Amino acid sequence: MRRTDRLMHIIQLLRDGALHRAEDLAAATGVSVRSIYRDLDTLAASGVPIAGERGVGYHVTAAITLPPLNLTMTELEALHLGLMAVGGGTDDDLSAAATSLSAKIDAVMPEDRSRAPAGYGFAVYPFADAARGFQHLPSIRQAIRTRQKLRLTINDTDRTVRPLQLDYWGRLWTCVVWCETTRGFDELRVDQITDLRLLPSLFVDEPEKSLSAFLACRK
Repeated sequence: MRRTDRLMHIIQLLRDGALHRAEDLAAATGVSVRSIYRDLDTLAASGVPIAGERGVGYHVTAAITLPPLNLTMTELEALHLGLMAVGGGTDDDLSAAATSLSAKIDAVMPEDRSRAPAGYGFAVYPFADAARGFQHLPSIRQAIRTRQKLRLTINDTDRTVRPLQLDYWGRLWTCVVWCETTRGFDELRVDQITDLRLLPSLFVDEPEKSLSAFLACRK
């Protein structure tokens, strides 16, 4: 298993809200406990809100807040796009300002650092190229709102999916889908999508293919 795939698998294991020991994560991913500790440090540095400690267990927290503001997913997306566009530009002053703003946002996060994405807007390896997936977020969000199917290419494979929910993991965005190609649920990394098209066909809610069904099977 490639490290990027293993890190994504760790996120999926931790997000159920239960505590997971490093030993169990190591067994589930086929690596050493020491490697798991390094992976958890990397995920935390990338902004994934991980809570826990050695000898007790770890889990991923859900809330992304900036007191006294509560950010919607759309507002969070806009902030990401703005910081990345300015921070990656050629104007040194604006780039420095974007970095400074990122630091200020990080500074006013809650003292519970497990809930605060460190270095907001400028994640480190392994998800440093996640910005390339930002271009797809508006189309995915529209498809979720209008219940519109998507035809996408990911990892050189074409798939037709029903998008159900966008999730944010420290600058890494994932999309929960019902995949009509594989006939099952999946969580796709948006940064791995190389092509995406909105299809004219709509989908109706079906209990066994709904977001609530996905959440139930994750418990």
